[in-house]
Amino acid sequence: MFINILMVILGFVLLVIGADLLVRGASNIATKFRIPEMLIGLTIVALGTSAPELIITITSAQAGATDLIIGNAIGSNLCNILFILGLMALIRPLVIDNEAKKIHIPIALFAAIVILIMELSSLSSSSAFIDRIDGILLLILFAVYFTYPIFTEIKDIAKSYKEDKISGNSKKINVFLSIIFIVIGVVLLKFGGDFVVDNATLIAEHFNISERVIGLTIVAIGTAMPELITSIIAVIRKDTDLAVGNLVGSCVLNLFLILGVGAVITPLEFSSKFNQNLILLCISTFILWMFNFIGKKNTITRFKGFVLLLIFSLYMVGLFL
Repeated sequence: MFINILMVILGFVLLVIGADLLVRGASNIATKFRIPEMLIGLTIVALGTSAPELIITITSAQAGATDLIIGNAIGSNLCNILFILGLMALIRPLVIDNEAKKIHIPIALFAAIVILIMELSSLSSSSAFIDRIDGILLLILFAVYFTYPIFTEIKDIAKSYKEDKISGNSKKINVFLSIIFIVIGVVLLKFGGDFVVDNATLIAEHFNISERVIGLTIVAIGTAMPELITSIIAVIRKDTDLAVGNLVGSCVLNLFLILGVGAVITPLEFSSKFNQNLILLCISTFILWMFNFIGKKNTITRFKGFVLLLIFSLYMVGLFL
């Protein structure tokens, strides 16, 4: 038990170092090539911080632990939206980019609704399945979502970069070193996430906590640690677009990519016990979207952040009660 606790602590250390390197490298590339930080957050950073979820999904699917896969995906999204965004807003009010408000947050809500429809459409008396055809559909949706912001921005990015080269205003940033930072950051996040999740799970199993609850809590929060640390560091460095893009992108990836990969490897049995969690995810994402229109527009204020954290606290208490 003592060794497990030490490994969890080591995992958090690796997460902090990896997140700092990832944010530093991604921010440098965004600055160098005039790429919007929101786009970097939605793509490079979101993929990097979602690596632990993807690794756990593949290994869990091969082992047939489908409750862990579904609990991890839903729980990570609830953690991203309620806990991490709430905590970030307490640190510094978050200004939400117009594109995030009009496109990316609604897509995150759409993704949660798609999973709910898939689950309800195959519902039997006690369980439903997300089968391989559903998994392929989710992967197609992921591919469309992932490539859309790149194609919409690439023309403006190329034009801006060309103008900088002609005028001599290009930033003196070492791109190769920035890429090295990103790669090392992702590797450290992966191992840090593994150390936290694996050892926290062993501790939980020691106290006879169910696989579903482990997936929704310890594994979900553990695999969301890269997003948490990366986003906090991004907010402290005032890269709020990078932080918000990371979280929203990760939410979409968790449902389209993570569940899609899991379902292609093995059909995911969706226990009816997950229904309340999935409905809460839809409601939470809708609340996040509506926060852009309530009170101070396009801003997650400290009060709104407190509301998100309060919902998350009640959700965690409800899981164990």
